[in-house]
Amino acid sequence: MKILEISEEQLHRWREDTPGCAGRIHLNNAGAALMPRPVLDAIRGHFDLEAEIGGYEAEDATMDAIRESYVSVSRLLGAPHPETPENIAFVENATVAVSQALSAFDFHPGDVLVTTHNDYTSNQIMYLSLARRFGLEVMRAADLPEGGVDPESVRKLAAHPRCRLVSLTWVPTNSGLVQAAEEVGEICEAAGVPYLLDACQAVGQLPVRVERLHCDFLAGTARKFLRGPRGIGFLYVSDRALARGMAPLFPDMHGAGMLDEERFELAPDARRFENWEFPYALVLGLGAAARYALEFGLEKGSPRSVELGAYLRDRLRAMPGMEVADRGAQLCAIVTAEARGRDGRSLVEGLRRAGVNTSAANRGGGPILRLDEEKRPLVRLSPHYYNTREEIDRAVDALEELLHG
Repeated sequence: MKILEISEEQLHRWREDTPGCAGRIHLNNAGAALMPRPVLDAIRGHFDLEAEIGGYEAEDATMDAIRESYVSVSRLLGAPHPETPENIAFVENATVAVSQALSAFDFHPGDVLVTTHNDYTSNQIMYLSLARRFGLEVMRAADLPEGGVDPESVRKLAAHPRCRLVSLTWVPTNSGLVQAAEEVGEICEAAGVPYLLDACQAVGQLPVRVERLHCDFLAGTARKFLRGPRGIGFLYVSDRALARGMAPLFPDMHGAGMLDEERFELAPDARRFENWEFPYALVLGLGAAARYALEFGLEKGSPRSVELGAYLRDRLRAMPGMEVADRGAQLCAIVTAEARGRDGRSLVEGLRRAGVNTSAANRGGGPILRLDEEKRPLVRLSPHYYNTREEIDRAVDALEELLHG
């Protein structure tokens, strides 16, 4: 398979900017990608400043750069006001972003939440918790024969008179599947049903334009394909969600202000979904990662990552005893495979000893409904644009050595 043509200069730039490329083959970008130097510099610089002048003083000194981080994420998502931060909230991670969005809904017994068989496990658990506590009914749309949610099934379920929300994971964490996020968004728009999109594995890997997604909320993280630090994520909140007065169940004094002993007033923008205390070094790292993606990574890097994933699948399919588990009409740079008779976790450990970073994953996109179908954990390999075809060949050779050596 031919990998997207890029200049040697561009590939060299990506790899020179990525110190981790010198020592290992990193195919665990779906877990946490290697950070480029501008991100590292932003984080280290702020920690140094905190050590020199104090934490709160460092925040005050870098207020303009902090605001620019919001603007950079807004631009990355194609938010309606890209030069302002009003639609972006920073939170600890994508799961917290999803939970903040879910808490903005006043669910009542008999209300319906529509989701898929492929949603992230933490999200599925939160849906079930809402069902247990508030009597919410969770309906899961059917899958297409080739894998991934059937948009027509979503359409039928979203037409339920008590449907209050459709929630979708765009790219499941344990599969190469890319779900029909834009089509589902169009369905929700037509039905007048709010739409929550978990884009944790999509941002930095796929182009994201919230106006095309028609989502009310979009959750993301820094550490994965966006190449930012661990411990920071974000929530996009649409203008219409803000206009409806939607807010988290437990705003704090950053997201709201006391008017008197009986009343409080929400922040006018997405800040209402934030908490007061922040790791500002990570906020600046997230901003740097968003700018790096906009300037260097997305235009050529996104299709290259997907093509490297396809090349990796071809190599794995050619290995005796290896089964590629990814299903769906559209696949991304996350590759999952099973070596028959071998536990994926032991393969991950063996590959790490050989200098190749990977991770393990359970079979199937949505383990809530597929527990009976799971086999031994799969090995999950996720290349990014700074990886090379030669690295993938070496990783496959190392895997073959583990299996047959």
